[in-house]
Amino acid sequence: MKREDVRNIAIIAHVDHGKTTLVDELLKQSGVFRANQEVAERVMDSNDIERERGITILSKNTAVFYKDVKINIVDTPGHADFGGEVERVLKMVNGVILVVDAFEGPMPQTRFVLQKALDLDLLVIVCVNKIDRPEARPKEVIDEVLELLMDLDASDEQLDCPFVFASAKGGYASLDADTPGENMVPLFDTILDYIPAPEGDPEAPTQVLISTIDYNEYVGRIGIGKVDNGSVSVNQEVAIVNHHDPDKLRKVRISKLYEFDGLNKVDVQSATIGSIVAISGVSDLHIGDTICSPEHPQAIPFQKISEPTIAMQFNVNDSPLAGTEGKYVTSRHLRDRLFRELNTDVSLRVEETDSTDSFKVSGRGELHLSVLIENMRREGYEFSVSKAEVLYRYDEKGKKLEPMELAYIDVDEEFSGNVIQKLGQRKGELLNMQTNASGTTRLEFSIPARGLIGYRGEFMTDTRGTGVLNTIFNGYELYKGDIQYRRQGSLIAYETGESITYGLFNAQDRGTLFIGPGVKVYAGMVVGQTGKAEDIEINICKTKKLTNTRSSSADEALKLTPPRILSLEQCLDFIDTDELLEVTPENLRIRKRILDPTLRKRAMINKKS
Repeated sequence: MKREDVRNIAIIAHVDHGKTTLVDELLKQSGVFRANQEVAERVMDSNDIERERGITILSKNTAVFYKDVKINIVDTPGHADFGGEVERVLKMVNGVILVVDAFEGPMPQTRFVLQKALDLDLLVIVCVNKIDRPEARPKEVIDEVLELLMDLDASDEQLDCPFVFASAKGGYASLDADTPGENMVPLFDTILDYIPAPEGDPEAPTQVLISTIDYNEYVGRIGIGKVDNGSVSVNQEVAIVNHHDPDKLRKVRISKLYEFDGLNKVDVQSATIGSIVAISGVSDLHIGDTICSPEHPQAIPFQKISEPTIAMQFNVNDSPLAGTEGKYVTSRHLRDRLFRELNTDVSLRVEETDSTDSFKVSGRGELHLSVLIENMRREGYEFSVSKAEVLYRYDEKGKKLEPMELAYIDVDEEFSGNVIQKLGQRKGELLNMQTNASGTTRLEFSIPARGLIGYRGEFMTDTRGTGVLNTIFNGYELYKGDIQYRRQGSLIAYETGESITYGLFNAQDRGTLFIGPGVKVYAGMVVGQTGKAEDIEINICKTKKLTNTRSSSADEALKLTPPRILSLEQCLDFIDTDELLEVTPENLRIRKRILDPTLRKRAMINKKS
């Protein structure tokens, strides 16, 4: 049976092609907001970090009504690091809107998310967005999208997809690239005409696949999924089973049931096939679980999420300043928080190590792990992390394999030589190079994932902030050989104390400083970067000795170069394998793993021998 009064769609796209802005406009034009209501831009990006960075990290559910049909919409992330979010939410929908920038055309992540949708036999509506850009080229983009669909072995029905031309920012859509529309009605009509209504058997035993987990301090875990068969109601006794865990079978009772309406969850007593529902009151509910009737405990198949490719050590902070700035500082606090993250993030892995003070955390990329670090930092946690390292595999012959990335780079022509040289040093292989009419060059590289660790900051400097770098996982290949990450050493504080202008003035000729005067430092803390390959120890707590002819006020005439303040990503890029990043709610400090200079030198000698 088909349920014609419902449509379930996901919005998928490459980073920054306008998914979230498009959802904003669909919400506005369907009457979710009052005419005089003040609405923030990108209203779906509710998380603080999402707002600050202008990216979507977590998939979000919303619903609008159009011509008496309820359209459930899932807004998904575009970054490859959050691909796990995309993979699982596509199980809830019957079709997707693929948003493509009218100038950039299909990009790496467009290929990734479209492949996932085609694998699940979902129908596609292509929305060519930003057609109001001066350099827009919608007709060429149509050809590029059709080529991509053929490359990905789309079926005839998927190839025969409708194209809608829109400006999410302008609030209009049109079926003709040359004629701007007046509103979003053409897109709404295309959704109703082309996306199939959900199918299922309303009389069959209950089956709901949990595709997303939300968390609320008051009600705990909230499982979100689509009712595939039967119906589900409040106070119903159900069984929880899992396709990948045949032994799992647990009986529970549903205490609360919600459906989505606009940006809100609305209490409902029951829901039938095709409805996307949120279920609370069931503890220990996981992504991939099926809620079904106890008489017929039949699990719905759920694809395994792609494995992590990169790992970091999260350690209890043991620096001389440990415990002075954080609210949660113990091993127990750190362990509980990391394992709690697994409730909502399926792409993350947390493993205990030989030490009770250290945990191995694996994710899909540097951005994936840096968002977790930033969230924990804002919640009051204090800890330290190591340099990110890739996860290797071994084939049947025992040969070492490493994760590879496809890197797509758009830079002004004048910077392309520098980028090719730097990526060549990092074992990157140039696959393709083409210059666009606008004067930008598109470079395509195959490069080991470890070759990109620590490169983004350097890339932005080399291209004066104008370059765009996108990467996508491209399988495992034989180990490409050693890479020298950093060609410059660290400036290391020699003693514990507070940085003084006089000491900093004497030190600034040795390299670039990361701190200014009046900052607490300790022996072994990294306070700058040298221009040479080796580390240099400096005394920045040094004061000028007073004499009969010189007074302490003479310090005021000393001029300091402004320090280079590093962001979290820049710190993670900078640290070397023998260093740690100390993370507290107030500060980020880079330090040597071994703080004592004598022990550090001894360890270095032992390593070389």
